[in-house]
Amino acid sequence: MLKLTIKPGEFIDIGKDIRVVYSGGSEGNIHLLIDAPRELNIVRSKVLARNKEKEGKTASRFISSYYAESNLSPDTLNKIRRLIKEDKMSNKDNTQN
Repeated sequence: MLKLTIKPGEFIDIGKDIRVVYSGGSEGNIHLLIDAPRELNIVRSKVLARNKEKEGKTASRFISSYYAESNLSPDTLNKIRRLIKEDKMSNKDNTQN
């Protein structure tokens, strides 16, 4: 896996036909613009997980195992777990209102 740091307005080209533009972000979210051929299927991990759950398969809601980074420090893993827990609580609160 390649990890890059880019600033808002910068982009990454993948091959000749795909461009990913970082357009900014806010409070734990990033905003990406993806310019790719229509025949290319682009799906968020959350949607993939939901589809797998509908098929009766176990799936991570946030991170596909394919994209999981190895060798993360315990501190980083704890931060990820905390963020996931906070997001779950936020979603739970939003559905109850």
